[in-house]
Amino acid sequence: MVRNAIHGEVEQAMATLYDTLGVQTYATDEEIKRAYRKAAMKWHPDRNSGAEEVARATFQEIKDAYAILSDAAQRKVYDAVYAEQMRGWEAQRARQQKAQAEREASVRAADEAAYAELVSLAMRFADDGHNRDVLFGVLLGRRCEAKRAAQIADSVSALQAARREAEKAAAAAEAAKKTVDVPDVSAKAEATTVNDDAADRGTPDKHTNSGKREESASDAHPAGVLGGLWFQFLNGLRF
Repeated sequence: MVRNAIHGEVEQAMATLYDTLGVQTYATDEEIKRAYRKAAMKWHPDRNSGAEEVARATFQEIKDAYAILSDAAQRKVYDAVYAEQMRGWEAQRARQQKAQAEREASVRAADEAAYAELVSLAMRFADDGHNRDVLFGVLLGRRCEAKRAAQIADSVSALQAARREAEKAAAAAEAAKKTVDVPDVSAKAEATTVNDDAADRGTPDKHTNSGKREESASDAHPAGVLGGLWFQFLNGLRF
């Protein structure tokens, strides 16, 4: 009887006879008796009109619990067997939880592997220049669920676009760097001219000397001599 009661309680989410009476496992005999009387009055079929079947079943459970817990010997056996059953139940539950976790981990790993394969496939097509719609169609062709196919296609397309923009930016930066590194020939030539002018200021100006030589030459020219004589003649007329 005790073992049957324990097995029944284990099946009912480990509810105990103490739970049936609403007392703690360390309750005294007097506390168990008071709890039994209170529960029996509450669930007596005569006090539950319209719910006699439920009340009768509950009332019987209360009577069975009290019959065991009110007897010191049976209560001791119940506590010992219940503790054993609890250990077995806990071990069984731990095994079930572990097996469930392993199954879930296996399913998750398989799903992640399948997802990675689909992403890799989409990346290959994107690298070949295909757009988002083509990626979506290819994924559907691999029996990929439509929502996941759309997600992968959108993500891969966005990634590919970002990669192309990054490559363009890097190329532009490299080109700009090369432009800065090329010597500025015009600037160098201008600097050379300025330096030459500065150097020339320390020596007679060739152009000036040339002008002077030309001027002297014009003075020695016959036309220049006649001009001078004509000027003297005019001055002579004034006086």
